[in-house]
Amino acid sequence: MQIRYSPEHLRFLYNRLKDKLWVKPLWMCLCSVAAVFVAKFADHVDTGLYILPISIKSIVALLEIMSSSMLVIATFSVGSMVSAYASASTSATPRSFSIVVSDDTSKNALSRFIGSFIFSIVALTAINNDFFDVAGLLVLFIMTGLVFAVVILTFIRWVDRLARLGRIGNTVDRVEEVAMKALLRIRNAPTRCAAPCVDTDKGEAVMATSVGYVQHIDISRLHYWAEECDATVVLAVLPGEFVAPGSVLARVICSKQEMDFDYKTVLASFQIGEDRLFDDDPRFGLVVLSEIAGKALSPAVNDPGSAIKVIGSLVRLFVCWSEPVPEKDDKESSYDRVQVPQIHINDMFDDAFTAIARDGAGCVEVAMHLQKALMSLSMVGDEAMKAAAVHHAELSLKRCKIAMELEEDWQQVQKVSLVEAK
Repeated sequence: MQIRYSPEHLRFLYNRLKDKLWVKPLWMCLCSVAAVFVAKFADHVDTGLYILPISIKSIVALLEIMSSSMLVIATFSVGSMVSAYASASTSATPRSFSIVVSDDTSKNALSRFIGSFIFSIVALTAINNDFFDVAGLLVLFIMTGLVFAVVILTFIRWVDRLARLGRIGNTVDRVEEVAMKALLRIRNAPTRCAAPCVDTDKGEAVMATSVGYVQHIDISRLHYWAEECDATVVLAVLPGEFVAPGSVLARVICSKQEMDFDYKTVLASFQIGEDRLFDDDPRFGLVVLSEIAGKALSPAVNDPGSAIKVIGSLVRLFVCWSEPVPEKDDKESSYDRVQVPQIHINDMFDDAFTAIARDGAGCVEVAMHLQKALMSLSMVGDEAMKAAAVHHAELSLKRCKIAMELEEDWQQVQKVSLVEAK
């Protein structure tokens, strides 16, 4: 069978590569080496213009300053980034570590510092071996000035970013941003361009062979396999679910009476790993935000303000989820050989609000903000979202009644509650 990769699967592979910390520094190093040799081409171009002679000593002095300082700055950058990563894991949640590591500003700064160091070393070596003529030295001098300017601007921007990197507020904003992208992707294509799930209990079960979380499902690969086998694949899991040997990943329905298929392609379409990923799992973003709020409400931290900020982020995410889906192009590809179940709003509300309602039941300000948030969501969404909001408002009130020692606090929360408004 010919292996075909959909744009979604290529996006998944690209994101995994982009998350690696070494990718951008490696690319910048290659560009730095290439830039030095590009300056040599100026020696072979006859422009007919007067070329200003540049002293080799001036270029060498600049390059020596760059080579001696950039490695120190790069080392300092790594140390500062590690401290910020540790702060994010400690103050927020370890699940937010991957988001903080993937910060583009920090990776770009580190890449440019290392790239400028490599540029200066290669350029110094080339100059000491009389590699350049007059025109090449002029171009190299201009390049060195540009590299200095880029490094200075990058350092200023990076210091400003570093002041916020790893802080609880910045971490919440980053998690919300990533969760929003996943929510929009699933909202606009609830079935991932496949058919809705209708045959849930039919067909031959395909079992998982490893332990972990479903990170990605290649729908297009399943579709083309099903076309060749004249079958229908019904997914039993979605990205984010935990599976183990014996767990049903999918069911294969065939019109033929005898089914003797090789399910290796079906199993290979499921990417299973040790950790959950944000890309195709919008519920994971809700879980991480809820964990951040729960940790902020712990007695050791005692930071209800951060929990209230998380509640605001959750409201924005659900409001976005409830907005009308943009009209789709009729020519959009549809993998009708694959049936995909949709995410239930009740599960999303459980991920988002259960921990906050439990850990913040005794905190009057958090409980009041939670009730107001649920009331807002009951008015912007459909009937399913309204029912979920009412259910969690009732659960939150029950928890508050048990946890709050002062009757006036309980009455204050009850006064603003969605249940009371009904």
